[in-house]
Amino acid sequence: MSTGSPIAEIEPRSVAIACRDGVVLGGHFWPAQGRAPLGAVVINPATGVLARYYHRYARFLAGHGFDVLTFDYRGIGLSRPTGLRGCGYRWRDWGEQDVDAALRFMAEESPTGPLMVVGHSIGGFLPGLAESGRRIGRMLTVGAQYAWWMDYAPRRRLGLLWRWHLVMPAATLLCGYFPGRRLGWLEDLPAGVAREWSFRGPRFETSHPRGKRAEVLSRMAGVRASILAVSASDDEFGTIPALRRALSYYTGAGRTQVQIDPVDYGRETIGHFQLFHDSHAAGFWLDTLIWLRDGRNPWPRRVVEELGGAPDAPPIHSELEMVSR
Repeated sequence: MSTGSPIAEIEPRSVAIACRDGVVLGGHFWPAQGRAPLGAVVINPATGVLARYYHRYARFLAGHGFDVLTFDYRGIGLSRPTGLRGCGYRWRDWGEQDVDAALRFMAEESPTGPLMVVGHSIGGFLPGLAESGRRIGRMLTVGAQYAWWMDYAPRRRLGLLWRWHLVMPAATLLCGYFPGRRLGWLEDLPAGVAREWSFRGPRFETSHPRGKRAEVLSRMAGVRASILAVSASDDEFGTIPALRRALSYYTGAGRTQVQIDPVDYGRETIGHFQLFHDSHAAGFWLDTLIWLRDGRNPWPRRVVEELGGAPDAPPIHSELEMVSR
């Protein structure tokens, strides 16, 4: 994108997003340019990634007619407290509190069009934890999963197990938070988030108290959005089993899982992070507009699986019902 383009000139306004528990998140609102908005898009970051990483994509969407919200989860970036040591923020707080607040904020700020979510990594799974997840009309998820180590790509599994499930909990125990920035491994993380990631099992809801698990499952099953779940074939986190495992919670949603290949965009690699780099503006980003604007899958030849929503389907409760990989 050239710096002289109209899209490059779009500037957001800073916003404060109030959560139900009193925590206030920092973010930016990007208004649709030159027209009535086609819809409202909330961009949910990956774990340990600052919201500003997605600003270029947010500017792109705003330039193509969408109101867009970017924000940092509690404990990260603009939403980081003065002291992170000993902070108990958890992944489930990011979904139940932060994503819920972001959806409510956007529903009020941009009420005329459909409410949509673009979720990267854990950001594509968290909407199901939000009470306001029922408001979502359409979701685009990129490499969305919840980091169970057995779903990592086999070629990288041992290295990722060592880094995120051995070193991370040890460093968190020592420091009172995960010093990711010091290690060069993403951003610093609250201790609760780091521990949930490190000790994640095959079922996400097991990190909740037993008395809350049925409620969590019911809330996720209550999401009625159309979901297009995208991953790259060289994504070590967002593998086909990992995406399928995450999508299995959205039993009430229409779900399409696709896997693109770097060669589709003339690349040697894509991995877990590259699709939000502005070098993809003329390729992947343009393709995402087809889904967000029209609800059409731009990668019909890359479909892995399609599952229709089942409005009255019961949530999955037992390990025996889990999709085994």
